[in-house]
Amino acid sequence: MGEPVARETRHDHAVVGTGGGPLAQSVERRVGAKTAKALGKLGIRTVGDLLRHYPRRYADRGRLSELRDLRLGEHVTVIAEVARSDIRPMRNRRGAILTVQITDGTEVVTLTFFGKHRGSLEFHARKLRPGLTGMFTGDVSNYRGSRQLLHPDYETFEDLDAEFAAVDRAERPIPIYPAGQSIPTWKIRTSVAAVLDTLDADDVPEPLPEHYRREHGLPDAFTALHQIHAPRTDGEWKQAMKRFRHEEAFVLQAALAQRRAAALAEPAVARPARSGGIREAFDARLPFDLTAGQRDVGAVLEEELGEPVPMMRLLQGEVGSGKTVVALRAMLQVVDAGGQAALLAPTEVLAQQHLRTVMALMGPLAEAGMLGGAAEGTRVVLLTGSMGVSARRKALAAAASGEAGIVIGTHALLSEVVQIPDLGLVVVDEQHRFGVEQRDALRAKADVTPHLLVMTATPIPRTVAMTSFGDLETSTLRELPRGRAGVTTTTVVPADKLRWVERTWERLRQEIDDGGRAYVVCPRITSTGTVVSGEDPDGEDVAELAVEMVGGAEQVVADVQTPKQDRPTMSAVEDVLPMLRALPALQGVAVGQMHGRLSPEEKDVAMADFSSGRTPVIVSTTVIEVGVDVPDATMMVILDADRFGLSQLHQLRGRVGRGTRPAICLAVTTAAPGSTTFERLSAFAGTNDGFELAETDLRLRREGDILGASQSGRSSSLRLLRVLTDAAIIEAARTAARDLVARDPGLTGEAGLARMVADSLDEEAAAYLERT
Repeated sequence: MGEPVARETRHDHAVVGTGGGPLAQSVERRVGAKTAKALGKLGIRTVGDLLRHYPRRYADRGRLSELRDLRLGEHVTVIAEVARSDIRPMRNRRGAILTVQITDGTEVVTLTFFGKHRGSLEFHARKLRPGLTGMFTGDVSNYRGSRQLLHPDYETFEDLDAEFAAVDRAERPIPIYPAGQSIPTWKIRTSVAAVLDTLDADDVPEPLPEHYRREHGLPDAFTALHQIHAPRTDGEWKQAMKRFRHEEAFVLQAALAQRRAAALAEPAVARPARSGGIREAFDARLPFDLTAGQRDVGAVLEEELGEPVPMMRLLQGEVGSGKTVVALRAMLQVVDAGGQAALLAPTEVLAQQHLRTVMALMGPLAEAGMLGGAAEGTRVVLLTGSMGVSARRKALAAAASGEAGIVIGTHALLSEVVQIPDLGLVVVDEQHRFGVEQRDALRAKADVTPHLLVMTATPIPRTVAMTSFGDLETSTLRELPRGRAGVTTTTVVPADKLRWVERTWERLRQEIDDGGRAYVVCPRITSTGTVVSGEDPDGEDVAELAVEMVGGAEQVVADVQTPKQDRPTMSAVEDVLPMLRALPALQGVAVGQMHGRLSPEEKDVAMADFSSGRTPVIVSTTVIEVGVDVPDATMMVILDADRFGLSQLHQLRGRVGRGTRPAICLAVTTAAPGSTTFERLSAFAGTNDGFELAETDLRLRREGDILGASQSGRSSSLRLLRVLTDAAIIEAARTAARDLVARDPGLTGEAGLARMVADSLDEEAAAYLERT
């Protein structure tokens, strides 16, 4: 068999062809209604969709063999005549069996086909009529002392010319397509052949500029489609695969370059730094020195904010690296220049944490106009969907009047009633929780395009940053602030080793007795798995449902692939809470809870009690994953750690060790040693370097989980491109696409590319391009 070359993946409609022409035609016109319906279940509706449904791998027919030379276990291809065929019901189970005897005049071999019923085999019986000659490919096995080929690939021919043609094809690779229950791979192969032979070069758009193809030795699109679907040699399909990887990278980078160029073409208000302003006063009251990384990134932001073109920058950094301080200094620079800044957070817990952090860092500088407030200060307000009417009205008024220089909020900031008239900077925290259209909805509130700073505490490999955030420039913080002890120990605890588990709770008691705090994290709230408890005005329950129930997108895939009865029940807050309270090791220790079902007031009380030490142990879901900052938290126990992704585990671990005392993290799991899941947890325990874990995560996960719509703001049309191994292709495409868009923003000289870019963007992302 040939090497695997393309994973089975979702194939979005309208990747090519919506601009008109043969590729836009419905497949039903070419292959019939029944086959078209089956193809539709794979997302294939147009001729273009079908041609971009690439083979997953290629099989090798093997050399033509004589029937007398066949050996058990060999993969063979033979030419022989059908001697007889018979369909009969199976003896000991439901279903039917078709046996076909083929002969070369001397030897006899049996072909065997199984079906759910007689009708499912009649197609093969009609094609394999006695007297016809055919070419048969399969693995040789033994049945009751006779050689057989089980479910072989085959083709029959009516005359000698057809036989000669078949022999010629015998040496060619056989494309194997991602298929489904509704349609087998051979039927897809037949459908592709039916449409491919009717096209000419003018029917296939060419998105790659000619000079780029020459530079990288790539065939044109029409030639590459023939090479990938009907290759004569392994070299042809490999060349075609290379071409389509370049194409996917180039189309994506062109779209991102257009988005960036469109945004940069809009004027922005320059917000230069001002001496003697709020930011200078803020720097003077900071109780710590900025790290070198914070100073360097701050200088870049200061320069870009001072320009009359929109800043578009991604700030990524290790958990606890001080991104909030960097962002706050940028916001204060904008306030000094007469503007306002908005900080968008994905959950109320994180928004409220940001408010507490900002208020604590700014002190009187955040209380202008209030008793004790600094005269040179500003106002900081919070706006969330669950606020009371009076508090909400005051926050809206402060934002609309310009009195509030900084507005912190959740999705509620996107509401039409929220007015921020002189919005100069938008800061989006935890960008992976938002789409492009959401961050743009906030930017659209300004009369003039505001500057944009996107933050993520999930380290992003460079290739992913170039694909998911290709319209943004990237800054990185790696250095942790001085004085933070961090997590010194991370250990994987096998759940079946009861003494290890007992020791976990004894160790937790020691931390509490020493004045520490401890998180116990569960993957779900209730044992029944129902999380949503009513409508959340911020849409927060919806976001938490995905992460609290299964711990990350990649775990959803695992749940689907694994039978429910084979998986142990997940730990739930409602079960773990009484269990901990009853443990002898924790007698006398108050244990609280924290999750998305609690009201905002209950969440505030829970976190306040935990921070103060009144409740030194808190059982929580991933609602504490980001932003929560309790310096005295020195221990975390993650139950069912195998239910979480690597990046999420790293985020959770970042909630401890934020003070001067070293912290410990214990990951309890039922995963079997040697499994991929256990490998992932071992990688987590082996390093605190989030960037190293991000690379490991990328190796263990499918790229589609990372390049989803929530990050890129578009449906992923990447089928062949591998962000881990195709870094050179992505880099080359990015450079060339940016140069091209700089010369020709509308891609007027590259009609095929313009059409492909338009087809590959969903409606929301296309609207983004129009707005910016």
